[in-house]
Amino acid sequence: MSAGIPLADAVELRRRARPARLLTVLLAAAAIGCAVAALLVARSPRTRTLVPLGRNANAVLVLDLSASISADTFSRISATLRALAESSGHFALVVFSDIAYEALPPGTPAVDLTPLIRFFTLPPQRDSQAGLNFPANPWADTFTGGTSISSGMQIALQIALAQQPRPTVVLVSDLDDDPGDLPALAGVLAEDRSDNVPVRLVGLSPAPEDVAFFTAALGADARVTYAPTLDQAAPRQTTPFPWALVALTLLAAVTLGLREGWAPKLDWRRS
Repeated sequence: MSAGIPLADAVELRRRARPARLLTVLLAAAAIGCAVAALLVARSPRTRTLVPLGRNANAVLVLDLSASISADTFSRISATLRALAESSGHFALVVFSDIAYEALPPGTPAVDLTPLIRFFTLPPQRDSQAGLNFPANPWADTFTGGTSISSGMQIALQIALAQQPRPTVVLVSDLDDDPGDLPALAGVLAEDRSDNVPVRLVGLSPAPEDVAFFTAALGADARVTYAPTLDQAAPRQTTPFPWALVALTLLAAVTLGLREGWAPKLDWRRS
């Protein structure tokens, strides 16, 4: 058994070793923090769709059926439904005109929106001179009357408040509300803000003044996306390159390298 060799400068070396030890601890903590952050980023992938929602988003879709019956408006609704149906999310569906009701319950898979697309899609036209005739839909004769956006948003708010975490409310509308309904609508949007219910807007050719109303009511959280026009293809779901994950991984590697380079092992003991 070898005996330790007394070192006259042990106290001075111990004092100098403390900053190096502190730097080693800080670098190790930084590396661990980057690794944890990278793990969290990897568990929450984002996709780019017509509506900026997460891959497995939980949302309440509020569909305006009081809009003018036109090829342009219906085609925009069709493109929006198609984009959402191709996602991996889950939706409740609320439809409204001057009244509203829950058409699909919370947690419905996105693919279940697919059957609705046909009601807003023009079939092939045999006669080019014929008018644009959309398939008959369940709401055309008895439901599409006036406009009460507040009725649809109120039901969506009730659905959102019953869930944790809060789902995103996605309003698909031309945003043109009946003037008499605006005070009630402003009240519902204020409740969304106070209850931290995120709201996203998909505009069906909305007028600037209607967009301004919603932007003012929702504040900084207002996000307006415009549905594609008749001659535009709906954006398909894509997964962006994970730059944040790459940056965190590189940062973790750098901190580990610095730790190894700045961590000389000092080993002594008292005589």
